[in-house]
Amino acid sequence: VQLQASGGGLVQAGGSLRLSCAASGRTFSSYQLGWFRQAPGKEREFVAAIGRRGGVTYYADSVKGRFTISRDNAKNTVYLQMNSLKSEDTAVYYCAADTFTKASLERAAEYDYWGQGTQVTVSS
Repeated sequence: VQLQASGGGLVQAGGSLRLSCAASGRTFSSYQLGWFRQAPGKEREFVAAIGRRGGVTYYADSVKGRFTISRDNAKNTVYLQMNSLKSEDTAVYYCAADTFTKASLERAAEYDYWGQGTQVTVSS
């Protein structure tokens, strides 16, 4: 499985961005998917995750009410809509795919495949 993240950029605080992550392969709908982020000097942290059919979603407390994760299985793509961005959202954002449930979708170790990351910079 190859994951390609895109959509990052520079945005002012209060603005919005939509990240996309396109996946190769024919079993996309069988994966649980997640977004993580890593700021300079910090550990990678969980942002959001979504179940196989998109009916179940999970969010970090820091992004609840501002970010929305969604997926389009017909397009092999997962999205992260980010609204009301803050300077503390600045990070490299990674998408990830989980082929089978191990423990928790909030743990990076849960995921089997990772995209290359896309930079999000929020200016205050």
